[in-house]
Amino acid sequence: MIGQVRAVFNDAARGETPVQRSANGLFGPESVVWRVHGDVTTMMVGGVTALLLQMLHPAVLAGVWDHSQFRHDMLGRLRRTARFIAQTSYAERREAEAAIARVREIHSHIRGTLPDGTSYGADDPRLLAWVHVTEAVSFLDAWIRYAEPRMPHADQDRYFAEFAAVAEALGADPVPRSRAEAMALLTMMRGELHYDDRTREVARLLLEQPAPNLATKPFQALTFAAAIDLLPGWARQMHRFSTPPLAAPAVRLGTRGVAETLRWAFR
Repeated sequence: MIGQVRAVFNDAARGETPVQRSANGLFGPESVVWRVHGDVTTMMVGGVTALLLQMLHPAVLAGVWDHSQFRHDMLGRLRRTARFIAQTSYAERREAEAAIARVREIHSHIRGTLPDGTSYGADDPRLLAWVHVTEAVSFLDAWIRYAEPRMPHADQDRYFAEFAAVAEALGADPVPRSRAEAMALLTMMRGELHYDDRTREVARLLLEQPAPNLATKPFQALTFAAAIDLLPGWARQMHRFSTPPLAAPAVRLGTRGVAETLRWAFR
C-alpha cells in the first residue's frame, strides 16, 4: 500500500520523481507549512474535503466540468493537485515558481459561461481565493484532527500567513492571513454557493472512483469517509450527506490509526 500511496504524488509513467525538500524553497524546515503539508493521511483527507467544498461554487465547478478530463482521469487530477502542493511547499524555489507559472498559464486559457449566462474565468482572483481558502482550512483542520489536536492558535495563524504566499503568487484576492480571516472569507462567500445536478455528479465521480487496487481500497474508502466527516455541517447539508455523519467515531478512530501507521512507515 505504501507504494500506491507514493504513486499519488509521483507518476512514474510520466517520468516524475519524488519532490526533494529544499531549505531554499518558498518556505523552509522551520515553517508551519512544512509541518502540516508533510503528513500523507491528513493531506489526502483534507484534499478531498477541499474538493467537495470547492465544487459548491458554480464557477469553480464549471471550470472543472467544461475544461477537465475528470470523468476519465479523476485520480490523475488528484495526483496533479497533490504534486503541485508538494512542489510549492517543499521544492527548491525555482521549481516551485515554475509550477506556479504553469498553473497560471493554464488558468489564463480557461473561460466559459455558466448555465445562467454569467461568464467566468479560472484566473478570477475571487475564485482563486475560494479555492485557496478551502484548501488551507481543510488541510489545517485535518492536521489538527489527526495529528496535532492541541496546535496553538498562534501556529494556526502562522500557517495561514505562510501559505498565503502561494495564493498571492497565483493571483488570488482576498487572501486570508489568519484563522479568523479564513473563517470570515468562508462565511462571506457562502451566499455564492449552489448545489445542483452537476455538483452531485462531480461529487459522485469523486467519491465512487475505483481504488487503484484491492490493497488500497479500504484506505481510500476510509479517506473519503473522513473527508466527508471533516466538512462543515452546512456543507454536508448542501451535499445531502448525513449530519452528523453516521459512524463518525469509528471513521475518526480508523483514520487516526492509518495516519500513525503511515507516519511510521514513511519514516
